Amino acid sequence: MEQRLRRQSTAPLPLMSGVTSSMNSPREDSETPALLDEIRALRRERNAVILAHNYQAPAIQDVADYVGDSLGLSQAAAKTDAAVIVMCGVYFMAETAKILCPDQTVLIPDRDAGCSLADSIDVEQLRAWKREHPGALVVAYVNTTAAVKAESDYCVTSGNAEAVVRSLPADREILFLPDMFLGAHVERVTGRKMHVWMGECHVHAGIRPDEIEKRRAANPDADLLIHPECGCTTQMLWARSAGTIESTDSYVLSTEKMLSHARESSKSRFLVATETGMLHRLRTELPEKQFAAADPGAVCRYMKMITPRKLRDALRDLAPQVEVEPEIAKRARVAIDRMLEVPATQPSRE
Repeated sequence: MEQRLRRQSTAPLPLMSGVTSSMNSPREDSETPALLDEIRALRRERNAVILAHNYQAPAIQDVADYVGDSLGLSQAAAKTDAAVIVMCGVYFMAETAKILCPDQTVLIPDRDAGCSLADSIDVEQLRAWKREHPGALVVAYVNTTAAVKAESDYCVTSGNAEAVVRSLPADREILFLPDMFLGAHVERVTGRKMHVWMGECHVHAGIRPDEIEKRRAANPDADLLIHPECGCTTQMLWARSAGTIESTDSYVLSTEKMLSHARESSKSRFLVATETGMLHRLRTELPEKQFAAADPGAVCRYMKMITPRKLRDALRDLAPQVEVEPEIAKRARVAIDRMLEVPATQPSRE
């Protein structure tokens, strides 16, 4: 499978040198404490809950009620009784929250916060693909639009994709979308031949397995932690299952298991193969440990579009609001509910 990758510097970096990028202006950075106070006051006034993805800027994570991955955000949205849900992530995540909570107000601080992986296939492309394979089952990664989910039979995360695919009838064709790296990984571990859409995340398509191995060689006492629940790490999963990345002392872990592994491990140094925003949560909860990005350049500009000022404005103005057409929401809900019903079975170590 052809991999379209951008070149990165291969020079090893000190473990503590990775810094999460931010799109905040210097003025906003200086005003952040006051903005966060305003956000907390507005949250109480609006009876709101703030959900933040692991890739958000540190200030957003610090003010959020819940920080997690796409699956965790969906679960948190489904459980909350708050009148207002503010999704600090990208647009498809806000759509998923609205589908799960149709009677609650769902806000996203920047409507333009998109996802290159979700944008790699639209509903008309999926319908055309389905016409080429009548009767095929459609398995859609969570990083997809509501309209694409509505045309799908199953929605999955990278943690439960293997279990879902194994459960499908052997005599049915499978259309897997949109991430080609996760699709290749699932094919490899299940032995199930699928039709895989050639989509990718613009951030992690540029992470080179050979560069990861060079960083590991420079830090031989560090564990490599690979997060399975975010769309952007699937190239690493594929490379690991293919043997391109050495599996010794490399672990495929959910967010909570990543934290618990680092907490319980006798090791003190860890390389983290995902978008760099995840480092803030790890460092905050485990300050006595050292964490560094396996690729410090893995920064999602869309995630960083959410700023404290935009979050404050969203709560103040109750806008931008996210809506999903009822018929699309009804059909997409079937695939999403199937995702929530299947626990993550991706092993922590292969």
